[in-house]
Amino acid sequence: MDYFHTSQSHSWIYPTVILCLFGFFSMMRPSEPFLIPYLAGPNKNLTITEITNEIFPVWTYSYLLLLLPVFILTDYVRYKPVIVLQGISFIVTWLLLLFGQGVKAMQAVEFFFGMVTATEVAYYAYIYSIVSLEHYQKVSSYCRSVTLVAYTAGSVLAQLLVTLANVSYFYLNVISLVSVSVAFLCSLFLPMPKKSMFFHAKASQEGHISLRTDAVVDGSQEVDAVGCKEKKLPSETLTISESLPDGQLSRVSQKNGIWRVFVQWFQDLKECYSSKHLLYWSLWWAFATAGFNQVLNYVQILWDYKAPSQDSSVYNGAVEAMATFGGAATAFAVGYVKLNWDLLGELALAIFSVVNAGAILLMHYTDNIWVCYAGYLIFKSVYMLLITIAVFQIAVNLSVERYALVFGINTFLALVIQTILTVIVVDPRGLNLPISIQFLVYGSYFAVIAGIFLMRSISIIYSAKYLRSYATSQNPDEPPEELNDVSSVTRL
Repeated sequence: MDYFHTSQSHSWIYPTVILCLFGFFSMMRPSEPFLIPYLAGPNKNLTITEITNEIFPVWTYSYLLLLLPVFILTDYVRYKPVIVLQGISFIVTWLLLLFGQGVKAMQAVEFFFGMVTATEVAYYAYIYSIVSLEHYQKVSSYCRSVTLVAYTAGSVLAQLLVTLANVSYFYLNVISLVSVSVAFLCSLFLPMPKKSMFFHAKASQEGHISLRTDAVVDGSQEVDAVGCKEKKLPSETLTISESLPDGQLSRVSQKNGIWRVFVQWFQDLKECYSSKHLLYWSLWWAFATAGFNQVLNYVQILWDYKAPSQDSSVYNGAVEAMATFGGAATAFAVGYVKLNWDLLGELALAIFSVVNAGAILLMHYTDNIWVCYAGYLIFKSVYMLLITIAVFQIAVNLSVERYALVFGINTFLALVIQTILTVIVVDPRGLNLPISIQFLVYGSYFAVIAGIFLMRSISIIYSAKYLRSYATSQNPDEPPEELNDVSSVTRL
C-alpha cells in the first residue's frame, strides 16, 4: 500500500489531479457574483459608500503589501505550504463573511482575500516543481481550464439558486465556505516538492552546484539580452565540488545561496527588460491589468447603482458566467489566428484597448442595466483575449524560471498602478469620486493606453515599411531576408 501511494505521488498524474481538484473547489464560489447585494442587504446593512471607500480598497493595499514577500516565500518553502496557507485564508475569509459584522470585520475579509490572491502564485509555480517539463504545458492548461470551468459553474449555480429557488445570499456564502474547505483538504494531499525554481533549484546529475567565476549566478546559465533564454557557458564555470572539500560545500551553499538568487533575479530582469519588445508588452500587461482589476473590483457597485438589488431582479451570476465563458472562448481562438504579432501585435493592443475604453464609457453613460451588462461582457472578453496574446508574446522567448520572475514583477507593477488609482479615485484621502464618475475615469484611462500604443504601432509599421523600401533599393533583385523576421524591426 505504501509503495502504491509513493509511486502515485511521484507520477505526474497524481499531483495534477489533486491540483485540479484544489483549483476547482477554490474557484467554485457561487457567492462571489452577489457580493454587493449581500453586503448592502439585510445580512450586513453596509452602505455603498462604506463598501466602496472603506472596505474594498483594503484588498488592493493588502495584496500589494503581501505580494513580494509571498512570492519569495513561495519558492523558498517549495510551494505546498503556501497553497495550504491559501486554503486557510479562503476559510477565514468566508467565515468572516458569514459571521462578521461591521466595517472592521469586512476590512478583515478584504485583508485575508488579499492573502488569497497573493498566494495564488504558488498554484501555477507548483506545477513546474512537481511535473516533468514534457508534461508542463499539458498540466498547466488543465489547471487553468479547470479554474475557468469552476468559476463559470459557480456563477451559473448562483443565478439558478437565486432566480429559481429564491435562495438567500447567506446560503450562497455557506456553499462557498464548504467548497473552499474542500479545496483546503485537497491541498493537504499534495506531494511536497523536492526542488523549486530558484532557492532549491535542481542540481546536475552528479549532485554538483555550479557557479560562474564571479560567484553570483548559476554557472550553467546566462541570460541572452534579447530573448532571455538560457545558454551554456562551459568555459566560465567551475564546480564547487572540484574546488572545495566536501565538508565546506553545505556551508558555502547556505551562506551564498540566498544572495546568489537575489543577484541572479536582478541580472535576469535587467537583461530581459532590455528587450524593447518584451518591455512594451510588459508595460501594457501592467497598465491594462491594473485597470481591469479596478473595473472587476467595483463593477458590482456600479450595477447596484444602476439597478438597486433591493428594487429589481439581479442577474450578476448569469453575466459573470457569460463573461467568463466569452473570455475563455476568445482566448482559445487566439491560437488559431494567423497574424504577424511582432509587426501588428501592438496595433491590436491599441485597437482593442479602444474597444475596452468604449465599453467602460458605455457602462458609465447608460442608465439601462442590460446595456451596462453588455458593456461588461465586451470588456472582460476583450481583456482576456489581449492578456492571452500578451502572455504568449512575453513567454515565447523566456525559460520557465524567467517567465515566473517577469510575471511576478509585471503583477507587482500592476498592483502599484492599481494602488495609485485606488488612492486617487476611490480613497477618502483622494478624490473620493462617486461610482459612476469612477468608471468615466477608468474609460479615459484605457483610452490613454490605446493612444500610447496606437502611436507606437504606427511607428513600428512605418519603420518596417521604411526598412523594407531601403533594403529593396539596395538589393532590388533580392528580397530582404532579415525582414521576414520582423523582430529586427520591433526591437530597434
